[in-house]
Amino acid sequence: MLFDVQRTTVAGRPALTVRGELDIATAPQLAEAAEAVFAGSPAALVVDLTPTEFLDSSGARSLFRLARRAADEGVAFHVVAPRSNRPIRLPIDLMELDSVMPIVNSAGELPAAAVGREGT
Repeated sequence: MLFDVQRTTVAGRPALTVRGELDIATAPQLAEAAEAVFAGSPAALVVDLTPTEFLDSSGARSLFRLARRAADEGVAFHVVAPRSNRPIRLPIDLMELDSVMPIVNSAGELPAAAVGREGT
């Protein structure tokens, strides 16, 4: 499957939905897409990994950088990574990414406080 990052909305929040493999070759594309979202000064950002097929350490590092930037800018940041998506959840769980960023199983688990101020 080809890699793709789409600007979407998840549970009323600005989101980036990642399809394909998030790895050393594609992580810069996620960073570029996130830059465009951050340029709009959102109150929240969700990275949806539901349709993602693979995650390596470079992809995880990219997520970490996004989480750090969001924290620095006061943006509520969440990653949607369903437990049923084993190729994604295994590295997330092994690297204990949930200790440095909020990981939720589904959009329904996003806290109400993360709603974006721009109303999207």
